[in-house]
Amino acid sequence: MFWNAFGPKKISQTILMKPYVYLLVNFGCIVVPVIASFYKKHAFFNVWKSFFKANLIVALFFLIWDILFTKAGIWGFNPEYLTGLFIFNLPIEEVLFFICIPYACVFSFYAFEYLFKQNPLQKWHRFISIPLIVLLLSIAVINYDRLYTSITFFCTSLFLVYMLFIKRDLSLYYLSYLCIIPFFILSNGILTGSFFIDPIVWYNNEENLGIRLVNIPIEDIIYGMLLVFMNIELFNYYRQKNHL
Repeated sequence: MFWNAFGPKKISQTILMKPYVYLLVNFGCIVVPVIASFYKKHAFFNVWKSFFKANLIVALFFLIWDILFTKAGIWGFNPEYLTGLFIFNLPIEEVLFFICIPYACVFSFYAFEYLFKQNPLQKWHRFISIPLIVLLLSIAVINYDRLYTSITFFCTSLFLVYMLFIKRDLSLYYLSYLCIIPFFILSNGILTGSFFIDPIVWYNNEENLGIRLVNIPIEDIIYGMLLVFMNIELFNYYRQKNHL
């Protein structure tokens, strides 16, 4: 029985699956939200047009960032876990990441609008934003020579400043992100080597703080916040423009 479970056939199947691991992570993140998008009482597919308009713009911004950082060796990808298809010199799986993760997160935001008639963070979002801006900006300045840290923290703090300036209520943004963080940690944990000998996505630790959460650089949490918040903000803009 032991040999049947871990013998040559099982090992061979595992090896054959390796090039699809990143692809499967993307699929795992989006499959439930896509199915749930057709819930009749609050169907997300009705606002797909607004989402994909927003996502196209945000994804383009992050893809340019990704291309530059990959070229600079700030992060990279293990070819053993990739299908070998590339767009803009990035693995197709990495490009899909900027569609699948935002889709799951914006779907969550849309669902929470329906589920939470009164947001528990509504009175506190400014008290979250202001200290967070100060903290991120301070870390960015102190670590100006660590590109992943400085650029990520600076861009996120700048975006939050803009949100405060236009008096945007970020309470549901924060609540949505807090709720998806466990799933973000799971998916990113797989990508950064929590469940494999080698990471699928590797990082140059000279360009980050070296602080890891389940193998995930702490910068990824802030990077993810910026990615999610930008998608939600533009999604809301296009949705209001279309009166949906």
